[in-house]
Amino acid sequence: MEYQKIAELLFPDVKLTCEEIFAKYPKRNLKEGQVVSRFAPSPTGFIHIGNFFQMFISYNLTRVSDGVFFLRIEDTDSKREKEGAIDVVFEILNRFGIKIDEYQTLDGKDIGNYGPYVQSQRVEIYKAFAKKLVAEGKAFPCFCKKTEGKEDVLKLRENKFQNDDEKEYDPCRDLSFEEVKKHIDNGEKFAIRLKTKNTGKERVKFYDLIKGEIEAKANAKDFVLLKNDGIPPYAFAHAIDDTLMGTTIVVRGEDYIGSTPMHIELFEALGFKPTVYCHNPLICKLGDNGNKRKISKRYDPEADMRYYFEQGIPTTAVLEYLLGIINSGFEIWRMKNPDADFNEFKFGINDITAVAPIFDLVKLADISKNVISRLSAEELYDSWLNWAEEFDKSLAAWLKENKAYAISFLGIDRSGAKPRKDIANMSMIKEYFSYMFFRPTLDEVAEEDKDKFNEFMAAYQKAFTFPSSNEEWFALVKEVAGGLGYATDNKAYKANPEVFKGNVAKACEFVRVAITGRKNSPTLYEIIKSLGEKETRERLNVKK
Repeated sequence: MEYQKIAELLFPDVKLTCEEIFAKYPKRNLKEGQVVSRFAPSPTGFIHIGNFFQMFISYNLTRVSDGVFFLRIEDTDSKREKEGAIDVVFEILNRFGIKIDEYQTLDGKDIGNYGPYVQSQRVEIYKAFAKKLVAEGKAFPCFCKKTEGKEDVLKLRENKFQNDDEKEYDPCRDLSFEEVKKHIDNGEKFAIRLKTKNTGKERVKFYDLIKGEIEAKANAKDFVLLKNDGIPPYAFAHAIDDTLMGTTIVVRGEDYIGSTPMHIELFEALGFKPTVYCHNPLICKLGDNGNKRKISKRYDPEADMRYYFEQGIPTTAVLEYLLGIINSGFEIWRMKNPDADFNEFKFGINDITAVAPIFDLVKLADISKNVISRLSAEELYDSWLNWAEEFDKSLAAWLKENKAYAISFLGIDRSGAKPRKDIANMSMIKEYFSYMFFRPTLDEVAEEDKDKFNEFMAAYQKAFTFPSSNEEWFALVKEVAGGLGYATDNKAYKANPEVFKGNVAKACEFVRVAITGRKNSPTLYEIIKSLGEKETRERLNVKK
């Protein structure tokens, strides 16, 4: 048949058969319920949080089913590839503690029996299946100068069912062997297109694990299987790879729903069982007009997963936040299990949200505060130092030289049943504890309080002794305040505030401002103890 001759003409060097390929990729021996899924990023130099979100769903589905999670690098678009991008993929997965079962190492070794796990190394496989489709009359070579077709040809393709003569809408669709050979002999490049069997009137149904049964217009386009450089686009590559690698569930964004009919026709043409898809909702942000939009690296720095390292947000906090938007039941579970490892939380396909989540940095910060509040002073010191060594070298040097001092103030209000929850990330700690690094200014003293402040601080400085307990510190403030006409009984102050200069709380505020420069801070006695007697006395001698 001419189809077979055309296939041999197009792919003379492809000797590998599809039967031989399947023999190298035996069916996985899975127990009932085990999930095989993957993370398949393109090496563009960053990982978008939307891709990470999909990966985390896949990862958890395999983890809870004792399944297989593999990494496949989809590097077939050389224009988008960045040098060192694969290193970034591994760095991010490692930092977030994502354990991969099968992958290719950075030095090119395949871990697993279904490699190569890099698509650019699988080109001969794609060509073998493309050759098979051409030989069966299901695909054809396209010699248009651009893979996507000349503009006039493209318009005709899109309106092809309005024309009676198919040749008119696509000059390449039914070329004879002699015509193909003439193009080849002229040295012309070609793409391979699927020859759709549809007319533009058919409907197709498919099942999505999140959205259920979906009915859509069937594919009616002769879409590209191999570009004119011999490299496949996503549709062809993923159909072959996910079949050979035994993928049981593909998690991808719901923006792929529109192309699923195209993929279904491709699976049928290849004789493959269609992949089971789980189209998750896309992470969104609220625009200035209040409308939802996809989270975007161009406008939203948090769209790049490296943002969380730069800010020093604990990876645990990011993962817990994502679990919460994957399944709202996680928040209830966390309240019931405040000290449990988040990995103990289990969820299945039916638990995945079907509503596009709104990414909320405030909510993430609250979760991060909770995570950080559970760290000991020593653990927080280690986390802060690790962050500083990467993003603030001078701070890292200071932390190493002043380890004991840093741990002492990081431990303020950290022990006990209700630790403070003020710190949301490592990048804010230096500013949060700035008064432990620098002597403060007294800008917090209101204009109307300056005279009272100076009067009280003068008396307090004279009476000051370095306290040995919080009770001793407060007792002295109370004693000095009472001698100056401040209410030492809050009930009396509330009953007749006009007869007092203020209450003890106001007096404590003055001392707090003198030592920290702020009206609010963690427990002042703990700050005084950490600063030490010499530094505390020097700060109390500052007058306004």
